[in-house]
Amino acid sequence: MTELAKIYVALGANLPWDGLSPQETLTEALQRMSGRSVTPVSVSGYWTSPAWPDPARPAYVNAVAEIATDLSAGRLLRVLLDIEDGLGRERNMRWDSRTLDLDIVDYRGLVVDETGLTLPHPRAQERAFVLLPLQEIAPNWFHPVSKRGISELISCLSDEVLVETRPIR
Repeated sequence: MTELAKIYVALGANLPWDGLSPQETLTEALQRMSGRSVTPVSVSGYWTSPAWPDPARPAYVNAVAEIATDLSAGRLLRVLLDIEDGLGRERNMRWDSRTLDLDIVDYRGLVVDETGLTLPHPRAQERAFVLLPLQEIAPNWFHPVSKRGISELISCLSDEVLVETRPIR
């Protein structure tokens, strides 16, 4: 199976929830996936990146997981949204701070553009906080639309963004 045929989910959080740090919330989200017909197969290390568009807000903790599931892309999205809600996600305004964000980056190379579901994720190729953790677990991944490899996509990012996105040791 090529890495294009796999499913990748990006995880991010920058607010605590119910006594959990953002990093602990990501770990909890991965555990909750396992109880919902979604099995994390491989998970990157945790990374930190500045909040955007307001870097004065708390920094994000990010990771990417390869998952296995028999769910359709639409059903997977509903499960991920339910997990977000269960871990305190509020949707007040776009790019607001959040307790949890779960995004399907790539679903077996599927290309979809419909209300509520766009695959691959429409901005993944622009985000160091997605590409750097993804490269850890899928170094041969390539974008389903542009057909560009992950190393090439990372090389197109600004040095500033790359320096600001760091692994958590």
